[in-house]
Amino acid sequence: MSANRVRVVVTGLGATTPVGGDVTSTWTALLAGQSGVEALTTDWIDTVPVKFAGTAAVDPAEVLPRPEARRLDRSEQFAMVAAREAWQDAGSPEVPPERLGVVVSSGIGGINTTLTAYDTYRERGWNRLSPFTVPMLMPNGPAAWIGLDLGAQAGVHATVSACASGAEAIGHAMDMIRVGRADVVVAGGTEAAIHGLNIAAFAAARAMSTRNDDPAGASRPWDRGRDGFVLGEGAGIVVLESEEHARARGARIYAYCSGVGYSADAHHITQPEPDGRGIIMAMTQALTDAGVTGHDVKHVNAHATSTPAGDVGEVQAVAKAIGTHPLVTSTKSMTGHLLGGAGGIESVFTIKALQERVVPATINIDDLDDGIEVDVVHGKNRTLPEGDVAAVNNSFGFGGHNVTVVFKGA
Repeated sequence: MSANRVRVVVTGLGATTPVGGDVTSTWTALLAGQSGVEALTTDWIDTVPVKFAGTAAVDPAEVLPRPEARRLDRSEQFAMVAAREAWQDAGSPEVPPERLGVVVSSGIGGINTTLTAYDTYRERGWNRLSPFTVPMLMPNGPAAWIGLDLGAQAGVHATVSACASGAEAIGHAMDMIRVGRADVVVAGGTEAAIHGLNIAAFAAARAMSTRNDDPAGASRPWDRGRDGFVLGEGAGIVVLESEEHARARGARIYAYCSGVGYSADAHHITQPEPDGRGIIMAMTQALTDAGVTGHDVKHVNAHATSTPAGDVGEVQAVAKAIGTHPLVTSTKSMTGHLLGGAGGIESVFTIKALQERVVPATINIDDLDDGIEVDVVHGKNRTLPEGDVAAVNNSFGFGGHNVTVVFKGA
């Protein structure tokens, strides 16, 4: 890392998740080990083999003004709620529009709008569609609406890399600031994909847990009895700034956004590469980019989705790229998997862990699986050491996408 490179800091956090409607309530729930996964009661539930999900604790349509909510897809609603919280948390900075950017991503986009609009078109005719149908279903919709809300003109982008999308958005936002294209960038991920077709499709791929008799216990990363991921919904957004800009306005700094690594497995469209080479590459790149060593990393918020194939392979890669010493957790055990929103919300969790020096325990581990050499946090929360500490957030996606983001304590 160049000594004179622009340093990027985090000055605002926003979240809406299955365990809380904002950052404070969500973080409190995580530290208490609360699950946000519940049985579904929708009219299509009898048509799918998986009958539970991590639905949002607070309906975003109840937070936003009704006229605004009606023209937004649910994924856009989540993004707007979290972005406004993050912006306010950052102190609503005064930024020239040409120096303000947005990178907010979704793995699937406005899928609920697409499906319900098709039903409307087929049953009632084209002229019954909302004029906002296209802006509601397009994957860049969340970023576009946030950009309009804030007046951002430095660039409004939406990276799409499946479940790595939110983390990749944060990496691209950091790079925008580093190369001088923006002083402030709002970044993160959002997803709203709880629908019968989506659940059926993931179930057909044999990717989801079918523990219908125990929804709250279904997401169980690293447990020997895990049988697939649990779908969640929500958004996680951060405000990134150049350190110079943040200090000039007296902003509170949560952490440094210090490094990012990207890689692709080039192995299989849905299955992880068995030896973890792509994951190791992403982590190694991120550490180098951040100017830290594996010894400096004390915490990893793992991608760990509760799948038989992915969980152990990831921590074996962590052991090779970073070491066996970091405190490793999976907050997906409580929130479920937010797909494209995961990297955004789990970056928020990683930053909160650095700020408060505490790592929330992974819940639902009754029998830790074999082959795990790292220090998986379960049973009780663990304390991070004092001093300069770095933490890693991993996000991986179908297609073989791997993204690692490194944060350092402020």
